[in-house]
Amino acid sequence: MDRELISRIAHTDHPIAAPVDDDAVRTLLERGLPRADARVLDLGCGGGEWLLRVLQACPGARAEGVDLSERALEHARKAADGLGVADRLTLHHADAAAFRAPHAFDLVLSVGAAHAFGGLLPTLEAARPHLAPSGHVLVGDGIWEADPAPEAVEMLGDFADLATTMDRVVGAGWTPVHGHVSSRRELDAYEWAWTGSLAAWALDHPEDPDSAQALAAAAAHRDEWLRVYRDTFGFLTLILRDTATAND
Repeated sequence: MDRELISRIAHTDHPIAAPVDDDAVRTLLERGLPRADARVLDLGCGGGEWLLRVLQACPGARAEGVDLSERALEHARKAADGLGVADRLTLHHADAAAFRAPHAFDLVLSVGAAHAFGGLLPTLEAARPHLAPSGHVLVGDGIWEADPAPEAVEMLGDFADLATTMDRVVGAGWTPVHGHVSSRRELDAYEWAWTGSLAAWALDHPEDPDSAQALAAAAAHRDEWLRVYRDTFGFLTLILRDTATAND
């Protein structure tokens, strides 16, 4: 059972692939969209959930998503068809780090995809060329809320604490205009949904050859969460503007 299929099933009940709840997503998009007819880009869009929510909330918006997974993009296409927004969504099967568009965007998204770029700051550098004047970047990545165990760093990545992360972002030429630190409730809800959705699928499909592997993957993930990183991992979502451009 490949990791992509595991992730898709695990996100059945929490389609936003990050520990951010629906209220926070709505607020972040409201703060990040400069106008109702905005042009929006998601670098590493996966199944396109952020873009679908933009298109539903803003009938005048147009959106583009970039991802290496054709299966994820096909999921986004089908979802957009079902919601009646496919005519305003363009999807690119491409490397998000190398992608270039012929036009600029009012909002550039990349939430939970920093690993594809080599970290948070490289993600922001990849977003910068796509920004229209006064455009916003909405980016989400991990932070440490307490000193992590070495196993947690190896498993999740070499993050920093909130203050250090903000220093690095500002030092790289960005000005925060809004932010959201995921609550314990959001973090736990995401993990329960991830492990629970995968385990439920396995129990509901005992005849499937992947059932046993899915159940084992859910148990292993749950054990890692509870024993390795639950007390130290946090998630930060920021809305940023390019400091130099804003000052022009």
